This record gives sequence, C-alpha cells and structure tokens, in this order.
Amino acid sequence: MIRRRPLPLAATLCLALLTACQPQLTPLSAVQGEGPRSPLAGQTVSVEGVVNAEFGAGLGGFFLQSDEAGLFVAWPEGVQPVPRPGDRVRVRGTVAELGQGEATVTALIQPRVEILGHGEPPAPRVLDTPPADWEPHEGVLIRIQAPLTVTGNYTLLRYGELEVAFDGRLWTPTELAPPGPEAARIAADNARRRLLLDDGRTLHYPDSLPYLPQPLSSEAPLRAGSLVRGATGVLDHRFGRYRLQLTAPLDIEQAPRPDAPRVAGALRIAAFNLENLFNGDGRGGGFPTARGAATPEEHARQVAKLVAAVQGLDPDLAALSEVENDGDGPDSALAQFVDALNAAGPAHDWRYIASGEFAGGDAIRVALIYREGRVTPVGRVAGLTAAPFDRGNRPPLAAAFRQGDAAPIVVVANHFKSKGGCPPGPDPNADQGDGQACWNALRTRAAKALHAWIASDPTQIGSDRAVILGDLNSYSQEDPLRTLRDLGWVDAFANGPSYSYVFAGQAGRLDHALLSPALAPRLRGAAKWHINADEHEGFGYPRCPALGCDGPWASSDHDPVLIGLDP
Repeated sequence: MIRRRPLPLAATLCLALLTACQPQLTPLSAVQGEGPRSPLAGQTVSVEGVVNAEFGAGLGGFFLQSDEAGLFVAWPEGVQPVPRPGDRVRVRGTVAELGQGEATVTALIQPRVEILGHGEPPAPRVLDTPPADWEPHEGVLIRIQAPLTVTGNYTLLRYGELEVAFDGRLWTPTELAPPGPEAARIAADNARRRLLLDDGRTLHYPDSLPYLPQPLSSEAPLRAGSLVRGATGVLDHRFGRYRLQLTAPLDIEQAPRPDAPRVAGALRIAAFNLENLFNGDGRGGGFPTARGAATPEEHARQVAKLVAAVQGLDPDLAALSEVENDGDGPDSALAQFVDALNAAGPAHDWRYIASGEFAGGDAIRVALIYREGRVTPVGRVAGLTAAPFDRGNRPPLAAAFRQGDAAPIVVVANHFKSKGGCPPGPDPNADQGDGQACWNALRTRAAKALHAWIASDPTQIGSDRAVILGDLNSYSQEDPLRTLRDLGWVDAFANGPSYSYVFAGQAGRLDHALLSPALAPRLRGAAKWHINADEHEGFGYPRCPALGCDGPWASSDHDPVLIGLDP
C-alpha cells in the first residue's frame, strides 16, 4: 500500500522522537549482495531510492535505484497509485528471490511504499563495453553506447526477446576451434559479450513490440546481423539470463536480405534441409501430421517457400534432408514436391531418385532430385542401412550423375543424428561437456562408415569422384568433420568460417559439402544462401500471413548450400 507524507501533528511528534520515527534504511547494494541471491532473503528491510522504470502491467512491479545499486519491487496488480519514474520513495518489504533455481530476481515483496517527492528519473549509466560482471548493474538504468549486433531472434515473437552481442555476432565455439581450451575460451568470450534485450513483459506471443522503431515487415525483418544502437533500459536477471528491460525504442540498422548466390562452374549442386516436409496423406487430408505443416494451407505455404528457395539456387541437382519417409509413389511428399517445382517453373524437368529399400525406418529420409535436361543418372542407386545408419543416423543415399560427356560424379545425400535427445547414464553418446553435445560418438562412427562405403564403389561406376552433401549435425571443428578431412575429404568451405544454422544466438555450419581428393580440383565456387538462419519465425509458413509469405525467407531452419564444379 502507499501512504503519503504524515500529517503535520505526526511530523511534529517525529521531530521530538526522531530516532523512533525514522526507519533504519538498508542500502540497495546490501539487499542485492554480490552474488545472484540476496544475503538478506527472508528479512524485512526499509530502503530508499528513485523509481527508474515501471513495468506493472508487464513484470508486475517497478525498479528502484540509488547511487550505488537498483532493486525490483513487486507491486500488487490494481493497487493505486502506482509509483512512476522520477518518484523518490521509501519502501518497506520482505526480501525474496522470485523464480526457480539460481536464476532468480532479487526483489522486495509485500511492499509498503511512501512517496517522498517527485523529480527526474536517474540518468542512465553508459556502457561502451560489456562489464566483467553484470551483477553490480542489476536493477540500474543503463544505456549501451556501443553498437550491438543482433545475433539471434529465435524468441523475438514468442517472448519479445532479442539476442544481441558486443563486438559482432557470436560463433559456435566448435565452428572455429576443436573441442578443448580454445573452444572453451571462445565460449567464455561469448558469455561475456552476449545480452538479451527484452520488452518488459512476460507475454507469450505479444501483439506488438514497443521497442521497435517500426513494425516488423519484409522491409524491416530484423534479421540476425542487424545493428542496434542506443539500447536503454533496466538491467534485469530472470529466466536464467541477464536482460535489458527496454524503456525506449531502439535505433536499428536492418541487415539486408541477400540475393541468390551465383557460383562459377558448369555443374551446380545444392544441399538443403527442408525442415520436415510432410504432406498428410498426399490427397489433401491427413493433417496435422507428426511433423511439419498442421493444415493443408500451411503445407501449401511451406511448399511455395521451398520451391522459391530451389528456384533461386537454380541447381542442376540437389541433396535434400528431412523429407517425409512415405515411399516413392505419386502421393509421397517427395514426388509432390518435385511436381510443385515443375508446375512453378521456369524449369519443368525436375525428377527424383527413388529411394526404395534404402529409405530406412526413420520418420524422415534423405533424397536426391535433379534436372533431367542438365544431368543424367548413371550406374545404380545405393544406400547404406547397416549400423551405424540403422538408427539415429538416416541412411545415406548415393547416385552417380553425368553432365554431357564428362566423367560421372557420385553424389551422396546425408543426414547424421541430431544433437538432442541425450541418452541416460554413462554412455559414450551422452554430452561429454566438450561443446559437441550428444551423439557425437555415433556421428563420428557414421563419418568413418560413410567413407568406407563410398570407397567400396556403391554405385558401381568405378569413379573416385564423389561429393558428400547434407546436414551432418556437426560443426566444422567437431570430431565427425575432422575425421572426414583426415580421411582425405576436402571441405568446400575451408577458406574461412561460414554458417548455415543459428542456435542459442550462435552461428555455425551444420550443412556441409566435402569433395573426394579426385574431385576437389574441379571445385570452382561454394556459397551459403542465408535465407533461413538469420530470419525469425514470423516469416515461416505457420505465421507468415501476418507479415508476408512471399519468397524463400524462413522456408526452413537451415540455410542451403550451393557448390559449383567443372565436371
């Protein structure tokens, strides 16, 4: 409850008995303490400060600030009047940690508030670099003068959060360095540089984001890589992260959407994870499916986006992953996707390789599609369904293609086991804490087995010119990729770090193209088309009607790969 200044008689009595009337004040810094939890938790204290921000409708309280620290005060909903920024107040309440585990908010609950006067809110502390420790700034109004790079937007629409970083975007440590001390150093530097910008609310899918200078749109998509300047708000610590609860709109320099890549070479080969392309029963029913689109309308938007992506890449053939494993007939997801490509044009000669017995038993499979007017399949179609491809790793699919009179090339589509769903107990596939997450041992076994299988000439054409393509679920410096390179495979993207996926605000490459030693000299170009990893879900097929569904943007969660070869 709020009480105003006492009546003059009470004031006179207080002058006579000053020590009895004035409560003993506790510094805000003593309430916050030096760690994530207050040393005074459970105690009743009195504090004074100036209200620097009020988030009653969003966070259920306001922030109080003194010269040395800040503190959150939980304010019961509906209680009036609400303290406003600039109010100098005295608060008596119980110190509590709001939330679960160690990721809690130090706060005063059940407060009794006395408004002592009104003035200007405190001037924000200005930061140009990330502090060694954010804790001393908790509850304080801050302005970050340095430009911040948007390094992730996965929860932008879900919770109004924007992942940003000082000094450029964040990279997955094992994209840049092998597991070990250097990767650990990169991880620690990422933790130092990262911060969440938040909208001061706990709403799920809020209707709007008040900190944006203009609404989200195709012209202002707020992609990862965008720059943010002048971020101003109160530093908060909840849901496991330090975050700046914004009090003013951001100045945003939008990262542009890239044009479709063009690579040199007469033969263009793509790899693309389609993110669960399921088509119900193939006759307009069967929705929602186990994965992918929930309705026929969503499926139509998904296909249109994927078709736009393939049209932009303009490959001669492509290795696909995360295609519904529902056979090779006309009602299959793969057959109908190829039909959609041909119907959309401008090319009308798309065909697919039937997987047959090599599709495996997973809900999803890999696939190969090609332009009949540009390349010709030769030899036999081959797949590997034996361990370690009998479970987890999807069976690889291999076929040889010839362009004109050139020697054929063996193209192998792959999709290794994902990093999630860790096995319990002491298991070699459990997370070893080295940055490679779970199932690394199984993926490494797959890399070795894949090499041996390709060396056995599975397509029976007698060629040592081969390319491994697809989602290997391993970053470039992790064991599976280092194993393949040690076995002689040449990384088409070896000239520098690149990315095809953003996870937890960190960019890295899960989608790869590796060439056999005999084929590597024919490489003429390699590119990633960043149509997905940098986009947020607002442009994906489930939600895009609100912002615009045109184009390939957010057609998947992985960026496609394109390489150019001289056959």
